[in-house]
Amino acid sequence: MDQALLIRLLEAVTVSGNEEAGQEIALEYGKCFAHAQRTDAVGNAFSVVNPDAARRVLLCAHMDEIGFRVTHICEDGMLRVQKAGGVRAGLYVGSPMQVVHECVEDGRAVRRRVCGVGVVTDELLKKGDVADGDLFIDIGAANRAEAAAVVSVGDSACADTRVRELLNRRVTARALDDKAGAFVILEAARLAAGRGASCGIVVNTCAGEETTGRGAYFAGAQTRPDCAVVVDVTWASDCPGGDPGSNGEVRLGGGPVLCHSGMVDKRMNRRLAQIAAEKGISLQYEVAAGRTYTDGDTLLKTGPGVPVALVSIPLRYMHSSVEIASLDDLQACIELIAEFLLRMDGGFDDPAPMP
Repeated sequence: MDQALLIRLLEAVTVSGNEEAGQEIALEYGKCFAHAQRTDAVGNAFSVVNPDAARRVLLCAHMDEIGFRVTHICEDGMLRVQKAGGVRAGLYVGSPMQVVHECVEDGRAVRRRVCGVGVVTDELLKKGDVADGDLFIDIGAANRAEAAAVVSVGDSACADTRVRELLNRRVTARALDDKAGAFVILEAARLAAGRGASCGIVVNTCAGEETTGRGAYFAGAQTRPDCAVVVDVTWASDCPGGDPGSNGEVRLGGGPVLCHSGMVDKRMNRRLAQIAAEKGISLQYEVAAGRTYTDGDTLLKTGPGVPVALVSIPLRYMHSSVEIASLDDLQACIELIAEFLLRMDGGFDDPAPMP
């Protein structure tokens, strides 16, 4: 497991709609195993193993992260923002922030990081429900002209945190949702290709999951896979505020999480469970009575319909800048998916399929 790749992905700023920095890393890494690569008009990046194989599996994990877009530069140089994705705005009051300014120089896109902070006021600290429109970002500018020289309306902004390793092989960072998933599918494809997988493997680090769902729709429509494995994160219940009675008991370090849902293919779940039992991989389960609120919901309804399995990574404090995941869970997800790919020649039907 290449932890350096995980750190590079987490350090890239990929606020939904501006995923390019992460996609460049994914494509660069994909060169070590892919036989073909491409991008598309909506920002997806694809690395493909065995592109001419009769059977194709789509691996999908979203590259975009929650954050903000700059909406206005005030006369005093402060920045106003609008949320991109499921941001809880109160978490950014008093938080270190970063703005990524994109411009074109000598015919190529250039990204520059501008440091700032989420402005703190007594009013905001007392406010029970802080909205994105309440936030200001202070980059130290003396006036609007000075700020406009380094930041533009539309630029991305997010928390300025670093990746840190905790006890018990756990890591904390922003955007583990879903850079952890992107990392898993890249590593699973690399591992399966190295072990001689003969099926077609389409690795899609997907755009826009947090805001529009556009990436998954177009990935499914273009690829027309036999099935898809979506890797995302799910709420861990083993932390303050966690409720195992809500969706299921999910622990950090407890292994990959499969989903019981009408959106998920039972045959694929059974195959994954069989593999886990044979390989000694611990599994956990969550329940989604309706939608899973992942790209799997979109992929399922593309083309004639795509059978989908959802493999989730336990995550504490989702949609914050201090998310926590277990490296052991990531490794187990990689091994589980790689083995699934190695066994795809015969499809994923049960030995005695249900009528």
